[in-house]
Amino acid sequence: MNRIALLPPEISQKIAAGEVIERPSSVVKELVENSLDAGAGEIRVELLDGGKRLIRVHDNGSGMSRDDSRICFERHSTSKISREEDLSAIRTLGFRGEALASISAVSRLTLLTWDGEEAQGVQIEREDGALVRVLDAAFPKGTRIDVEDLFFNLPARKKFLRSDRSELSLVTKYITNAALAFPGVRFILIHGKREIINSPAVGTLRERIFQLYGRSFLDRLAEVENEDKGARISGFASRPLTGRPDKNHQFFFVNKRPVRDRVLQAALNQSYRGFLEKDMSPEAFLFLSVPYEEIDVNVHPSKTEVRFRDASFVFQLVLKAAANLLLGTRTIKEIYPQAGESRAEGGVAEKAERPFFPLVRPESSPVTEAETSAFFPGAAGSPAHVSSLRVFGQYLDTYILAGREDALLVIDQHNAHERVLFEKYEEIGRAKKWPRRMPLIPVLLDLSPSQALALEENGPLLEEAGFRAEAMGGRSVAVREFPEIFKDAEAAEVFLSLLEEIKEGGSEAKRERLLATMACKTAVKAGEPLSREKMGFLVEELFKTSRPSLCPHGRPVIVKIDRSEIEKGLRRG
Repeated sequence: MNRIALLPPEISQKIAAGEVIERPSSVVKELVENSLDAGAGEIRVELLDGGKRLIRVHDNGSGMSRDDSRICFERHSTSKISREEDLSAIRTLGFRGEALASISAVSRLTLLTWDGEEAQGVQIEREDGALVRVLDAAFPKGTRIDVEDLFFNLPARKKFLRSDRSELSLVTKYITNAALAFPGVRFILIHGKREIINSPAVGTLRERIFQLYGRSFLDRLAEVENEDKGARISGFASRPLTGRPDKNHQFFFVNKRPVRDRVLQAALNQSYRGFLEKDMSPEAFLFLSVPYEEIDVNVHPSKTEVRFRDASFVFQLVLKAAANLLLGTRTIKEIYPQAGESRAEGGVAEKAERPFFPLVRPESSPVTEAETSAFFPGAAGSPAHVSSLRVFGQYLDTYILAGREDALLVIDQHNAHERVLFEKYEEIGRAKKWPRRMPLIPVLLDLSPSQALALEENGPLLEEAGFRAEAMGGRSVAVREFPEIFKDAEAAEVFLSLLEEIKEGGSEAKRERLLATMACKTAVKAGEPLSREKMGFLVEELFKTSRPSLCPHGRPVIVKIDRSEIEKGLRRG
């Protein structure tokens, strides 16, 4: 009995569509790329129900002829490449010839287009990958595509879509990226009756960043530029000593294509080591222009990843650009003596380790919850368990050294304080009794489109945490109240961080991330000297918490070195 059979076309088509179209933002990405390749000067995106019910993309680009508009739905139909050699020098955003075929296979699709040359435009309707009708249509030059009821014929895929707000957030993120890459194009994003983005065409990236993020954000950035061997890096990155606790504002573009790339990210973050506080990352909008034959953009169906022919060269190019920003004209070898030892293999840059020969190599490991209870039998509730624990001091003004007869503990003071504060903030949050400050002059902030959406959805949650913000027109807000644990400048930074933390997830998960971020911002920092009394108090409070072994973000707090291991290393065992 034969077990292998060819899949029916309707099934194979849906499988292929799933590789390209994962959610509404995938549809928007493919259609907007086509609009940009068609030379559009204005692109309007309209959504209903986060794109699940309707995605409409309307552009004023070159449009299509009647014949082209019919063949464009066939798989592998494209105007972007024609020979095998074209694959080694792709100059357009779209090129696979799968987008419209894949989208129409999982939706009800209507295409309206006119190329400005034929007598009239055309309207094509398709459903479930099949042609329904072709009609004449009066339509201005350009193209409009309506995608309705996405995944109506794939209920298993449809049920895995996120909430309307989450899907809208992903579309907003993509349109923001596209607007950054093409400042000369006007982008409009509308959800229902609400305008989310309206960014008219501007002449420079600086103006576009101002449009999307506001003056205060732009003031934290400085221009970046470096050129070598036909490749050029340009854009903006954090000024020295500024940064943020996450990498959400690191944007990378290769030949105007928004990408996720570990080489670029690693080079950027390595360049800022020593210029930012621990656990802080630079903000950046970096645009890499390279000869088309030096990159492969055909490595992923969604075209969000690229492969460089010489990743090491790209790494050094970014490193030098950041060096020019941070320290001016000094040579890269003076600034980063380890740069010559760095390598970029497999897409990740790694710093060569310096040789280190300790006299003793005791085995150590993070303390787990079970070990905490075993090592301190009274853990989480009574201070009796710390009575035999001695605090010896600090190491590198970062780690508290403590122990008793059978083991030595190394305690990360920041992570420990985070855990203590997190549980205290949980108690305050449950009681909804945050002590608040009302500054004489409200803290004024310009939000990005995605931050504005997060505030709209999570206003009550932020109010619970002591923050009260009022809309001031557009995407500007005034923070009129905030927890008294923060100063004015801190309140602005924390508020923006919280908007990033609570974009996705359920209410409990968001509340936990919110409190964890607040605890992180107010905990003692690495490198901060502590008195013996403060160290003792912190250790005692840590072991009163429910989970002294982990900080709220899941990082270890304590490393234990057993006495037997110390004696073994010193040959006393």
